[in-house]
Amino acid sequence: MHHAVIMAGGAGTRLWPLSRTARPKQLLKLIGGESLLRKAYRRLAAFLPPQSIHVITNRMHLELIAADLPEVPAENLFGEPQGRDTANAVGLAAAILRQRDPEAVMGVFTADHVIEPQDRFTAAVRTAYGMAEQHADALVTMGIRPARPETGYGYVERGDRIDEGVFAVQRFTEKPEQAVAEQYVAGGDYYWNSGMFTWRADTILAQLKQHLPASHDGVCEIAAAWDTPDREACLERIYPGLEKISVDFAVMERAPRVLVVEMDCRWLDVGSWTALEAVVDADAEGNVVVADRTASVDARGNIVVGEDDHLIATLGVEDLVIVHSPDATLVCRKDDAQAIKKLVAAVQERHGEQYR
Repeated sequence: MHHAVIMAGGAGTRLWPLSRTARPKQLLKLIGGESLLRKAYRRLAAFLPPQSIHVITNRMHLELIAADLPEVPAENLFGEPQGRDTANAVGLAAAILRQRDPEAVMGVFTADHVIEPQDRFTAAVRTAYGMAEQHADALVTMGIRPARPETGYGYVERGDRIDEGVFAVQRFTEKPEQAVAEQYVAGGDYYWNSGMFTWRADTILAQLKQHLPASHDGVCEIAAAWDTPDREACLERIYPGLEKISVDFAVMERAPRVLVVEMDCRWLDVGSWTALEAVVDADAEGNVVVADRTASVDARGNIVVGEDDHLIATLGVEDLVIVHSPDATLVCRKDDAQAIKKLVAAVQERHGEQYR
């Protein structure tokens, strides 16, 4: 049976002050009045039933996610006691699914991206599921055809052709320099690493056992107790001690056979306030506004975000990010928005965990 797992454990610090520990970015309703998580769910629900869709997240967010995705059965929401990066999240989900369905073929999907159009996404994912079934020993990743030489993404180099739009993976490269990224895009044999995968649950667990055995043994022990009263005790005893490492570093870069399926889609990581400029239409003065109450005079090129009835008024300012939340307000230049993590660290140092 085909299963989908949405990874929804990210912190989203660069979307502070709306994205917080208690409500991370995938739950913010920034685009079209719905959360990024719900958009991810709807992309999958176009070709999978709700009972085949799962979410793994920090357990403190389970109630919020259940409210956002009422169609998803409660037993399909997997809560981690703390984040241990994607290798353990993927491993835990795979172990639970194999426990419930020994023949499970699972897809792993992100919760914080905009991916369009739906038909191309669906076609690529269906191809990826098919490859995972046809090549049972392979791990399958989905590569985005790059739209520009981006230095902030990882890349996948394709090798021999396996099928239409499917290739063996030659190598993975992390965040190259600008000149190298330009070569990658010009050459045509590289994709952006999307962080989306398909594989048999037993195949990824076998690779985890080989390359990260302590995590494999830990998640399998937790999965055996998952649908029993011992689940929470088992989680608390084992999960926090697992090595914190990404599935890319732990498994994908070491696995003997990896395939890449080309996904020819518009793909945007909504990881910063400036990313909204690519998905929200600007007004006549170039302002991107995600707020119910605003007023502006001689204000241009700003990003203005608010969630309540608080009025945000701008006068004679340009190229700013202005974000209002009930207890904190951010004002910065757009070209400084990537440094918000530093600001959040400074806020914590001065005010403790109150604004985290």
